[in-house]
Amino acid sequence: MTALRAGLRQLRQYPSAIIGMTMVLILLGLSLVTVLTIPYSEAIRLWRGGAGVWDESPELARPTWFQLFSARKLPKTIIIDTRQGGKAMADQPDGTRLVNASLRFEFPYDELPSAVGLWLHATYKEAQPFVVLTWRKPNGEEIAFEERTPRQTDRYFVSRDERLRERLQARSIEEALFSAGPSGNGALLRGTYELAVEGILFEPDADLEARLVVYGKVHGIAGTDAQRRDLSVALLWGTPIALTFGLLAAVGTTIFSLMISAVGTWFGGRLDAIIQRLTEVNAMLPGLTLLVMIGMFYSRSLWVMLLAIILLNMFSLGIKTYRAIFLSLKEAPYIEAARTYGAGSFRIIFRYMIPRVIPMLIPAFVTAIPGFVFLEASLSILGLGDPDIPTWGKLLFDAYANEALFKGYYYWVLEPAALLMITGMSFAMSGFALDRMFNPRLRTA
Repeated sequence: MTALRAGLRQLRQYPSAIIGMTMVLILLGLSLVTVLTIPYSEAIRLWRGGAGVWDESPELARPTWFQLFSARKLPKTIIIDTRQGGKAMADQPDGTRLVNASLRFEFPYDELPSAVGLWLHATYKEAQPFVVLTWRKPNGEEIAFEERTPRQTDRYFVSRDERLRERLQARSIEEALFSAGPSGNGALLRGTYELAVEGILFEPDADLEARLVVYGKVHGIAGTDAQRRDLSVALLWGTPIALTFGLLAAVGTTIFSLMISAVGTWFGGRLDAIIQRLTEVNAMLPGLTLLVMIGMFYSRSLWVMLLAIILLNMFSLGIKTYRAIFLSLKEAPYIEAARTYGAGSFRIIFRYMIPRVIPMLIPAFVTAIPGFVFLEASLSILGLGDPDIPTWGKLLFDAYANEALFKGYYYWVLEPAALLMITGMSFAMSGFALDRMFNPRLRTA
Protein backbone atom coordinates (compact mmCIF):
# COMPACT_ATOMS: atom_id res chain seq x y z
CA MET A 1 0.00 0.00 0.00
CA THR A 2 2.86 2.36 0.81
CA ALA A 3 4.41 1.80 -2.63
CA LEU A 4 1.02 2.32 -4.28
CA ARG A 5 0.46 5.59 -2.46
CA ALA A 6 3.95 6.77 -3.36
CA GLY A 7 3.30 5.88 -7.00
CA LEU A 8 0.01 7.78 -7.00
CA ARG A 9 1.65 10.83 -5.44
CA GLN A 10 4.33 10.71 -8.10
CA LEU A 11 1.70 10.26 -10.79
CA ARG A 12 -0.05 13.47 -9.74
CA GLN A 13 3.03 15.39 -10.85
CA TYR A 14 2.21 14.51 -14.47
CA PRO A 15 -1.20 15.91 -15.57
CA SER A 16 -0.78 14.26 -18.95
CA ALA A 17 -0.65 10.86 -17.26
CA ILE A 18 -3.84 11.58 -15.31
CA ILE A 19 -5.64 12.68 -18.49
CA GLY A 20 -4.30 9.74 -20.48
CA MET A 21 -5.15 7.12 -17.87
CA THR A 22 -8.61 8.62 -17.40
CA MET A 23 -9.21 8.26 -21.14
CA VAL A 24 -7.92 4.67 -21.04
CA LEU A 25 -10.28 3.86 -18.16
CA ILE A 26 -13.17 5.36 -20.11
CA LEU A 27 -12.31 3.17 -23.13
CA LEU A 28 -12.06 0.11 -20.89
CA GLY A 29 -15.40 0.95 -19.26
CA LEU A 30 -16.99 1.42 -22.68
CA SER A 31 -15.62 -1.95 -23.75
CA LEU A 32 -17.03 -3.66 -20.67
CA VAL A 33 -20.46 -2.09 -21.10
CA THR A 34 -20.49 -3.05 -24.79
CA VAL A 35 -19.62 -6.68 -24.12
CA LEU A 36 -22.28 -6.94 -21.39
CA THR A 37 -25.09 -5.19 -23.29
CA ILE A 38 -24.46 -6.43 -26.85
CA PRO A 39 -23.36 -10.09 -26.94
CA TYR A 40 -20.71 -10.93 -29.49
CA SER A 41 -23.03 -13.22 -31.48
CA GLU A 42 -25.65 -10.45 -31.61
CA ALA A 43 -23.07 -7.90 -32.78
CA ILE A 44 -21.96 -10.25 -35.59
CA ARG A 45 -25.59 -10.83 -36.61
CA LEU A 46 -26.29 -7.11 -36.71
CA TRP A 47 -23.11 -6.37 -38.62
CA ARG A 48 -23.78 -9.02 -41.25
CA GLY A 49 -27.26 -7.62 -41.72
CA GLY A 50 -29.51 -9.53 -44.06
CA ALA A 51 -33.25 -9.60 -44.64
CA GLY A 52 -35.27 -8.16 -41.79
CA VAL A 53 -32.35 -6.96 -39.66
CA TRP A 54 -32.19 -3.29 -40.65
CA ASP A 55 -35.48 -2.95 -42.53
CA GLU A 56 -36.67 -0.11 -40.32
CA SER A 57 -33.42 1.88 -40.42
CA PRO A 58 -32.93 4.67 -42.97
CA GLU A 59 -30.15 4.51 -45.49
CA LEU A 60 -27.18 6.89 -45.05
CA ALA A 61 -28.85 8.82 -42.23
CA ARG A 62 -26.78 11.33 -40.29
CA PRO A 63 -26.45 11.07 -36.50
CA THR A 64 -29.17 12.68 -34.41
CA TRP A 65 -26.70 15.18 -32.95
CA PHE A 66 -26.24 16.57 -36.48
CA GLN A 67 -29.52 18.37 -35.83
CA LEU A 68 -27.64 20.69 -33.45
CA PHE A 69 -25.69 22.12 -36.40
CA SER A 70 -28.64 22.45 -38.77
CA ALA A 71 -31.11 25.32 -38.84
CA ARG A 72 -33.70 23.03 -40.42
CA LYS A 73 -35.65 20.38 -38.52
CA LEU A 74 -34.57 17.10 -40.10
CA PRO A 75 -37.03 14.19 -40.17
CA LYS A 76 -36.66 11.17 -37.93
CA THR A 77 -37.94 7.72 -38.81
CA ILE A 78 -41.66 7.24 -38.14
CA ILE A 79 -43.14 3.74 -37.72
CA ILE A 80 -46.90 3.07 -37.53
CA ASP A 81 -48.25 -0.45 -37.08
CA THR A 82 -51.84 -1.71 -37.12
CA ARG A 83 -50.91 -4.02 -34.24
CA GLN A 84 -50.87 -0.91 -32.08
CA GLY A 85 -54.43 0.02 -33.07
CA GLY A 86 -56.31 1.75 -35.87
CA LYS A 87 -57.69 -1.40 -37.51
CA ALA A 88 -61.34 -2.49 -37.81
CA MET A 89 -62.73 -5.73 -39.28
CA ALA A 90 -66.26 -6.64 -40.31
CA ASP A 91 -67.69 -10.00 -41.43
CA GLN A 92 -69.81 -9.98 -44.59
CA PRO A 93 -72.84 -12.19 -45.42
CA ASP A 94 -70.97 -13.78 -48.33
CA GLY A 95 -68.27 -15.10 -45.96
CA THR A 96 -65.65 -12.46 -46.72
CA ARG A 97 -64.22 -10.02 -44.21
CA LEU A 98 -63.55 -6.31 -44.72
CA VAL A 99 -60.49 -4.69 -43.18
CA ASN A 100 -60.16 -0.95 -42.70
CA ALA A 101 -56.95 0.40 -41.20
CA SER A 102 -55.81 3.98 -40.78
CA LEU A 103 -52.08 4.60 -40.42
CA ARG A 104 -51.91 8.22 -39.21
CA PHE A 105 -48.83 10.16 -38.24
CA GLU A 106 -47.66 13.73 -37.67
CA PHE A 107 -44.99 15.21 -39.93
CA PRO A 108 -43.64 18.50 -38.48
CA TYR A 109 -40.27 18.55 -40.27
CA ASP A 110 -38.63 20.99 -42.69
CA GLU A 111 -37.31 18.44 -45.19
CA LEU A 112 -38.71 15.48 -47.08
CA PRO A 113 -38.16 11.97 -45.67
CA SER A 114 -35.54 9.82 -47.32
CA ALA A 115 -37.94 7.01 -48.28
CA VAL A 116 -41.32 5.41 -47.58
CA GLY A 117 -41.93 1.68 -47.14
CA LEU A 118 -44.95 -0.49 -46.36
CA TRP A 119 -45.05 -4.04 -44.99
CA LEU A 120 -48.22 -6.08 -45.38
CA HIS A 121 -48.52 -9.31 -43.38
CA ALA A 122 -51.38 -11.52 -44.58
CA THR A 123 -52.69 -14.67 -42.91
CA TYR A 124 -54.54 -17.04 -45.26
CA LYS A 125 -54.59 -20.64 -46.50
CA GLU A 126 -55.29 -20.40 -50.23
CA ALA A 127 -56.97 -17.15 -51.30
CA GLN A 128 -54.78 -14.05 -51.09
CA PRO A 129 -56.39 -10.85 -49.76
CA PHE A 130 -57.19 -7.89 -52.00
CA VAL A 131 -55.91 -4.53 -50.75
CA VAL A 132 -56.51 -0.92 -51.83
CA LEU A 133 -54.10 1.77 -50.54
CA THR A 134 -54.90 5.50 -50.41
CA TRP A 135 -52.53 8.27 -49.29
CA ARG A 136 -54.12 11.39 -47.74
CA LYS A 137 -52.27 14.67 -47.25
CA PRO A 138 -52.98 17.36 -44.59
CA ASN A 139 -54.62 19.60 -47.25
CA GLY A 140 -57.11 16.89 -48.20
CA GLU A 141 -55.44 15.71 -51.41
CA GLU A 142 -55.47 11.96 -52.04
CA ILE A 143 -53.17 9.67 -53.99
CA ALA A 144 -54.32 6.16 -54.90
CA PHE A 145 -51.64 3.50 -54.94
CA GLU A 146 -51.86 0.41 -57.09
CA GLU A 147 -54.13 -2.35 -55.84
CA ARG A 148 -52.29 -5.30 -54.33
CA THR A 149 -52.81 -8.97 -53.54
CA PRO A 150 -50.17 -9.42 -50.84
CA ARG A 151 -48.43 -12.65 -50.03
CA GLN A 152 -47.92 -13.68 -46.42
CA THR A 153 -45.16 -11.08 -46.19
CA ASP A 154 -45.30 -8.33 -48.80
CA ARG A 155 -42.60 -5.64 -48.72
CA TYR A 156 -43.67 -2.65 -50.78
CA PHE A 157 -41.08 0.11 -51.12
CA VAL A 158 -43.26 2.99 -52.21
CA SER A 159 -40.24 5.16 -52.98
CA ARG A 160 -39.08 2.68 -55.64
CA ASP A 161 -42.40 2.42 -57.45
CA GLU A 162 -41.46 3.87 -60.84
CA ARG A 163 -44.91 3.29 -62.31
CA LEU A 164 -46.47 5.37 -59.53
CA ARG A 165 -43.90 8.15 -60.06
CA GLU A 166 -44.56 8.23 -63.81
CA ARG A 167 -48.31 8.24 -63.27
CA LEU A 168 -48.02 11.19 -60.89
CA GLN A 169 -45.45 12.89 -63.18
CA ALA A 170 -43.33 13.68 -60.12
CA ARG A 171 -39.59 14.09 -59.77
CA SER A 172 -39.64 11.78 -56.74
CA ILE A 173 -42.20 9.80 -54.78
CA GLU A 174 -41.35 11.70 -51.59
CA GLU A 175 -42.16 15.05 -53.25
CA ALA A 176 -45.46 13.71 -54.54
CA LEU A 177 -46.47 12.34 -51.14
CA PHE A 178 -45.34 15.20 -48.89
CA SER A 179 -45.76 18.32 -51.00
CA ALA A 180 -48.81 20.21 -52.26
CA GLY A 181 -50.17 19.29 -55.68
CA PRO A 182 -50.73 15.85 -57.24
CA SER A 183 -47.16 15.74 -58.56
CA GLY A 184 -45.61 17.35 -55.49
CA ASN A 185 -44.61 20.58 -57.23
CA GLY A 186 -45.85 22.75 -54.36
CA ALA A 187 -44.57 23.55 -50.90
CA LEU A 188 -43.76 20.93 -48.28
CA LEU A 189 -46.84 20.19 -46.18
CA ARG A 190 -46.63 19.81 -42.42
CA GLY A 191 -49.40 18.17 -40.47
CA THR A 192 -51.28 14.89 -40.21
CA TYR A 193 -50.84 12.31 -42.94
CA GLU A 194 -52.76 9.09 -43.36
CA LEU A 195 -52.35 5.88 -45.29
CA ALA A 196 -55.75 4.20 -45.57
CA VAL A 197 -55.62 0.42 -46.00
CA GLU A 198 -58.84 -1.21 -47.23
CA GLY A 199 -58.79 -4.94 -47.73
CA ILE A 200 -61.05 -7.88 -48.53
CA LEU A 201 -60.26 -11.25 -46.91
CA PHE A 202 -61.75 -14.27 -48.65
CA GLU A 203 -61.38 -16.76 -45.80
CA PRO A 204 -63.04 -16.67 -42.36
CA ASP A 205 -59.78 -17.06 -40.47
CA ALA A 206 -57.77 -14.71 -42.67
CA ASP A 207 -56.15 -11.57 -41.27
CA LEU A 208 -54.16 -8.59 -42.48
CA GLU A 209 -51.64 -6.37 -40.68
CA ALA A 210 -49.81 -3.33 -42.05
CA ARG A 211 -46.72 -1.44 -40.94
CA LEU A 212 -45.76 1.90 -42.49
CA VAL A 213 -42.18 3.17 -42.21
CA VAL A 214 -41.40 6.77 -43.12
CA TYR A 215 -37.61 6.85 -43.16
CA GLY A 216 -35.88 9.90 -41.71
CA LYS A 217 -32.60 11.63 -42.46
CA VAL A 218 -31.14 11.37 -38.94
CA HIS A 219 -30.88 8.20 -36.91
CA GLY A 220 -29.29 7.19 -33.64
CA ILE A 221 -26.16 8.50 -32.02
CA ALA A 222 -23.84 7.48 -34.88
CA GLY A 223 -25.95 7.42 -38.05
CA THR A 224 -26.25 4.63 -40.61
CA ASP A 225 -24.29 3.38 -43.61
CA ALA A 226 -25.24 2.42 -47.14
CA GLN A 227 -26.56 -0.95 -45.92
CA ARG A 228 -28.81 0.72 -43.29
CA ARG A 229 -26.61 -0.62 -40.47
CA ASP A 230 -26.41 1.46 -37.32
CA LEU A 231 -22.78 2.60 -37.09
CA SER A 232 -22.95 2.58 -33.29
CA VAL A 233 -22.68 -1.24 -33.38
CA ALA A 234 -19.28 -1.11 -35.08
CA LEU A 235 -18.12 1.90 -33.07
CA LEU A 236 -18.99 0.25 -29.75
CA TRP A 237 -17.72 -3.23 -30.56
CA GLY A 238 -14.69 -1.77 -32.29
CA THR A 239 -13.51 -0.54 -28.89
CA PRO A 240 -13.02 -3.92 -27.13
CA ILE A 241 -11.73 -5.48 -30.35
CA ALA A 242 -9.15 -2.72 -30.85
CA LEU A 243 -8.01 -2.78 -27.22
CA THR A 244 -7.86 -6.58 -27.12
CA PHE A 245 -5.92 -6.72 -30.39
CA GLY A 246 -3.47 -4.04 -29.28
CA LEU A 247 -3.03 -5.53 -25.81
CA LEU A 248 -2.47 -9.10 -27.02
CA ALA A 249 -0.08 -7.96 -29.74
CA ALA A 250 1.92 -5.80 -27.31
CA VAL A 251 2.01 -8.50 -24.63
CA GLY A 252 2.91 -11.24 -27.09
CA THR A 253 5.71 -9.39 -28.84
CA THR A 254 7.17 -7.92 -25.63
CA ILE A 255 7.16 -11.14 -23.60
CA PHE A 256 8.53 -13.35 -26.38
CA SER A 257 11.22 -10.81 -27.32
CA LEU A 258 12.20 -10.46 -23.67
CA MET A 259 12.45 -14.22 -23.10
CA ILE A 260 14.33 -14.85 -26.34
CA SER A 261 16.82 -12.08 -25.55
CA ALA A 262 17.32 -13.27 -21.95
CA VAL A 263 17.91 -16.90 -22.98
CA GLY A 264 20.28 -15.92 -25.78
CA THR A 265 22.27 -13.54 -23.54
CA TRP A 266 22.57 -16.04 -20.69
CA PHE A 267 23.70 -19.03 -22.75
CA GLY A 268 25.65 -16.94 -25.27
CA GLY A 269 27.73 -18.61 -27.93
CA ARG A 270 26.08 -20.02 -31.01
CA LEU A 271 22.54 -19.60 -29.65
CA ASP A 272 23.07 -15.89 -29.08
CA ALA A 273 24.63 -15.51 -32.53
CA ILE A 274 21.67 -17.26 -34.20
CA ILE A 275 19.18 -15.01 -32.36
CA GLN A 276 21.09 -11.89 -33.41
CA ARG A 277 21.22 -12.97 -37.06
CA LEU A 278 17.49 -13.76 -37.04
CA THR A 279 16.85 -10.32 -35.57
CA GLU A 280 18.87 -8.62 -38.29
CA VAL A 281 17.19 -10.60 -41.06
CA ASN A 282 13.73 -9.90 -39.61
CA ALA A 283 14.53 -6.18 -39.46
CA MET A 284 14.97 -6.17 -43.23
CA LEU A 285 11.68 -7.95 -43.95
CA PRO A 286 8.79 -5.67 -45.04
CA GLY A 287 6.32 -6.52 -42.28
CA LEU A 288 3.28 -4.77 -43.75
CA THR A 289 3.90 -6.38 -47.15
CA LEU A 290 4.01 -9.83 -45.55
CA LEU A 291 0.75 -9.14 -43.72
CA VAL A 292 -0.85 -8.05 -47.01
CA MET A 293 0.29 -11.28 -48.63
CA ILE A 294 -1.11 -13.34 -45.76
CA GLY A 295 -4.43 -11.52 -46.03
CA MET A 296 -4.63 -11.96 -49.81
CA PHE A 297 -3.48 -15.56 -50.16
CA TYR A 298 -4.24 -17.25 -46.84
CA SER A 299 -6.72 -15.70 -44.42
CA ARG A 300 -8.12 -12.34 -43.37
CA SER A 301 -9.11 -13.58 -39.93
CA LEU A 302 -8.32 -11.04 -37.23
CA TRP A 303 -6.71 -13.70 -35.06
CA VAL A 304 -4.56 -15.07 -37.88
CA MET A 305 -3.30 -11.53 -38.45
CA LEU A 306 -2.64 -11.17 -34.72
CA LEU A 307 -0.56 -14.36 -34.68
CA ALA A 308 1.35 -13.21 -37.76
CA ILE A 309 2.10 -9.84 -36.17
CA ILE A 310 3.40 -11.49 -33.00
CA LEU A 311 5.62 -13.85 -34.99
CA LEU A 312 7.00 -11.01 -37.13
CA ASN A 313 7.74 -8.85 -34.09
CA MET A 314 9.22 -11.54 -31.84
CA PHE A 315 12.63 -10.91 -33.37
CA SER A 316 12.38 -7.14 -33.55
CA LEU A 317 15.33 -4.82 -32.98
CA GLY A 318 14.17 -4.47 -29.39
CA ILE A 319 16.00 -7.74 -28.72
CA LYS A 320 19.31 -5.91 -29.11
CA THR A 321 18.24 -3.35 -26.50
CA TYR A 322 17.19 -6.09 -24.10
CA ARG A 323 20.47 -7.91 -24.78
CA ALA A 324 22.48 -4.87 -23.70
CA ILE A 325 20.52 -4.70 -20.45
CA PHE A 326 20.86 -8.42 -19.76
CA LEU A 327 24.61 -8.35 -20.43
CA SER A 328 25.03 -5.92 -17.53
CA LEU A 329 22.65 -7.88 -15.32
CA LYS A 330 24.46 -11.12 -16.09
CA GLU A 331 27.53 -9.86 -14.23
CA ALA A 332 25.59 -8.39 -11.29
CA PRO A 333 26.61 -9.59 -7.77
CA TYR A 334 23.19 -11.07 -6.96
CA ILE A 335 23.40 -13.22 -10.11
CA GLU A 336 26.80 -14.49 -9.01
CA ALA A 337 25.31 -15.21 -5.59
CA ALA A 338 22.47 -17.18 -7.18
CA ARG A 339 24.99 -19.23 -9.14
CA THR A 340 26.94 -19.92 -5.98
CA TYR A 341 23.85 -21.20 -4.19
CA GLY A 342 23.19 -23.62 -7.08
CA ALA A 343 20.31 -21.90 -8.89
CA GLY A 344 19.67 -23.33 -12.37
CA SER A 345 19.98 -21.30 -15.55
CA PHE A 346 16.24 -20.96 -16.22
CA ARG A 347 15.57 -20.08 -12.58
CA ILE A 348 18.11 -17.27 -12.82
CA ILE A 349 16.64 -16.08 -16.15
CA PHE A 350 12.99 -16.07 -15.11
CA ARG A 351 13.40 -15.38 -11.39
CA TYR A 352 16.19 -12.84 -11.21
CA MET A 353 16.93 -11.34 -14.64
CA ILE A 354 13.59 -10.78 -16.41
CA PRO A 355 11.73 -9.31 -13.37
CA ARG A 356 14.46 -6.66 -13.03
CA VAL A 357 13.83 -5.44 -16.57
CA ILE A 358 10.01 -5.43 -16.57
CA PRO A 359 9.54 -2.02 -14.82
CA MET A 360 11.61 -0.33 -17.52
CA LEU A 361 9.54 -1.99 -20.23
CA ILE A 362 6.13 -0.90 -18.95
CA PRO A 363 6.20 2.53 -20.67
CA ALA A 364 7.32 1.00 -23.99
CA PHE A 365 4.64 -1.67 -23.63
CA VAL A 366 1.91 0.95 -23.04
CA THR A 367 2.98 3.11 -25.98
CA ALA A 368 3.17 0.04 -28.26
CA ILE A 369 -0.56 -0.74 -27.87
CA PRO A 370 -1.90 2.08 -30.11
CA GLY A 371 0.65 1.17 -32.77
CA PHE A 372 -0.90 -2.27 -33.13
CA VAL A 373 -4.40 -0.76 -33.01
CA PHE A 374 -3.50 1.49 -35.93
CA LEU A 375 -1.89 -1.46 -37.73
CA GLU A 376 -5.15 -3.43 -37.55
CA ALA A 377 -7.07 -0.40 -38.80
CA SER A 378 -4.58 0.05 -41.64
CA LEU A 379 -5.05 -3.56 -42.76
CA SER A 380 -8.83 -3.07 -42.74
CA ILE A 381 -8.57 0.14 -44.76
CA LEU A 382 -6.52 -1.77 -47.33
CA GLY A 383 -9.39 -4.25 -47.60
CA LEU A 384 -7.66 -6.99 -45.58
CA GLY A 385 -9.79 -6.73 -42.44
CA ASP A 386 -11.89 -9.57 -41.09
CA PRO A 387 -15.22 -9.25 -42.96
CA ASP A 388 -17.20 -10.81 -40.10
CA ILE A 389 -16.04 -8.54 -37.28
CA PRO A 390 -17.11 -4.88 -36.87
CA THR A 391 -14.04 -2.70 -36.35
CA TRP A 392 -13.13 0.95 -36.73
CA GLY A 393 -10.90 0.16 -39.69
CA LYS A 394 -13.75 -1.70 -41.42
CA LEU A 395 -15.92 1.40 -41.05
CA LEU A 396 -13.25 3.52 -42.71
CA PHE A 397 -12.90 0.97 -45.52
CA ASP A 398 -16.65 0.96 -46.14
CA ALA A 399 -16.72 4.76 -46.06
CA TYR A 400 -13.96 4.93 -48.65
CA ALA A 401 -15.64 2.29 -50.83
CA ASN A 402 -18.90 4.28 -50.79
CA GLU A 403 -17.17 7.67 -51.37
CA ALA A 404 -18.49 9.00 -48.06
CA LEU A 405 -16.37 12.17 -48.04
CA PHE A 406 -17.17 12.98 -51.66
CA LYS A 407 -20.91 12.59 -51.02
CA GLY A 408 -20.88 14.58 -47.77
CA TYR A 409 -21.25 11.77 -45.22
CA TYR A 410 -18.44 13.09 -43.06
CA TYR A 411 -19.70 11.42 -39.90
CA TRP A 412 -18.95 8.01 -41.43
CA VAL A 413 -15.23 8.86 -41.46
CA LEU A 414 -14.91 11.23 -38.51
CA GLU A 415 -16.43 8.94 -35.86
CA PRO A 416 -14.04 5.95 -36.21
CA ALA A 417 -11.12 8.28 -36.93
CA ALA A 418 -11.82 10.21 -33.72
CA LEU A 419 -11.90 7.00 -31.67
CA LEU A 420 -8.60 5.89 -33.21
CA MET A 421 -7.00 9.24 -32.36
CA ILE A 422 -8.38 9.21 -28.82
CA THR A 423 -7.03 5.69 -28.26
CA GLY A 424 -3.60 6.59 -29.59
CA MET A 425 -3.42 9.83 -27.62
CA SER A 426 -4.56 8.26 -24.35
CA PHE A 427 -1.96 5.46 -24.41
CA ALA A 428 0.77 7.81 -25.66
CA MET A 429 0.15 10.31 -22.86
CA SER A 430 0.13 7.52 -20.28
CA GLY A 431 3.25 5.89 -21.69
CA PHE A 432 5.30 9.09 -21.80
CA ALA A 433 4.46 9.86 -18.17
CA LEU A 434 5.25 6.31 -17.08
CA ASP A 435 8.56 6.56 -18.91
CA ARG A 436 9.52 9.56 -16.79
CA MET A 437 8.49 7.69 -13.66
CA PHE A 438 10.34 4.42 -14.36
CA ASN A 439 13.35 5.69 -16.31
CA PRO A 440 15.99 6.86 -13.76
CA ARG A 441 17.66 9.21 -16.23
CA LEU A 442 14.43 11.03 -17.06
CA ARG A 443 13.30 11.01 -13.45
CA THR A 444 16.39 12.82 -12.21
CA ALA A 445 16.48 15.24 -15.13
